[in-house]
Amino acid sequence: MLDIAIVGTGVVSALGCSPKEYHARMMAGECAIRAAPWDAGPGKHAWWAMIDDFNAADWMDPKLIDGTDVFAQYAFATAKQALAEADLGALDAERTAIVHGVSMGGVRALTLAQHKLETEGPAAIPRKTEIQIYPNMAASQIAMAHQLHGPSLTVTTACAASLDALGQAAQMIHYGQVDVAIAGATDGGLTIAGDPGFTPAVFYTSTLYGMVAPATDPRRAMLPFDANRRGIVVGEGSAMFILENGARARARGARILGYIRGYGTLADAYHPSSPDPTGRWEARAMEKALASAGIEAGQVDALIAHATGTPKGDTAEINAINMVHGDRAKPLPAASIKGHIGHSGAASGAMALVTGLLGMAEDRFIFNCNTTDPDPEARFDVVIEKPREMRVDTLQLNSFGFGGQNASMIVTKT
Repeated sequence: MLDIAIVGTGVVSALGCSPKEYHARMMAGECAIRAAPWDAGPGKHAWWAMIDDFNAADWMDPKLIDGTDVFAQYAFATAKQALAEADLGALDAERTAIVHGVSMGGVRALTLAQHKLETEGPAAIPRKTEIQIYPNMAASQIAMAHQLHGPSLTVTTACAASLDALGQAAQMIHYGQVDVAIAGATDGGLTIAGDPGFTPAVFYTSTLYGMVAPATDPRRAMLPFDANRRGIVVGEGSAMFILENGARARARGARILGYIRGYGTLADAYHPSSPDPTGRWEARAMEKALASAGIEAGQVDALIAHATGTPKGDTAEINAINMVHGDRAKPLPAASIKGHIGHSGAASGAMALVTGLLGMAEDRFIFNCNTTDPDPEARFDVVIEKPREMRVDTLQLNSFGFGGQNASMIVTKT
């Protein structure tokens, strides 16, 4: 069993830029999905869950803003929030790690540079585009800001990157390589303020790949575990955590939000975008997380699922959850954050953990926003309509990504 204390959190989301606001609005049933600001084409509706109240100047100086893409700015802000909450004092520069997950890195900087080249010529390309693009720049900027010389790693396992980053950081602490880690994940950063006429190419990629639901109502655009699910809504965001050796955190009297107890990760090795339809490898990742925590499936009180709202993705995960948790006398409560904020990619698992921790503290569990007709194949309790008033001492979280990246984690209240 891992003994990794979570002592700080930070979040930037379409429902607010602090853990407290984000969690409160999620529990209130707010949905951040709305019409995208770009033209989807004749007769088509396009939905987006975009962050529009983030101000980088609240978190960093103009020089740093100039040298970073939006994704790195999100990560910098969430790390700063988490460090403030952790109240660690001076960090040991070589005993503090940074492990950050991301899917694509500075895609906005790259596509904007290409747009400017084609419309205005080479002189219009922002001169710091090169350093804005690299996926490792979020972790690097955090390290430079806090003068940290420990491991600085970037994990790019698609939508599993959050839990993989947290899991790798937890293992580094467990094996004594470091005492503290700043860990989490970020994705997105496609805001258009100040960029008239610029439409990022990735806005169209999900539609062209057949992943977007043809909904005419934003409340029906993303339906986790719903029998009528049709596809995803692209979201964005960031969540970062401060992880600390449990004994060390308890000895200094830290305010501990929860503990990472187990982590499992493996590959489907099946298809670039579709999961193995049987769900067997997703189930195996869940079983590995349970084994790592030294507990049985029946000891899990609730599950925050990946649940993207796609027909194939949810079917595989339903099969996986049924394999691991489907034989209970009382069905396991399960929910996803994606009906509230869309699919925030690499950040989705970390953003789920933020609300999971806060919900554990107040004895409430999140619900599937917009889901009205749970898939009858689910042999678990798909929580809908409102938060569930319940005690959650042990929580399982799933994150499954393109390329067959499967990760699962066990978090406990004490």
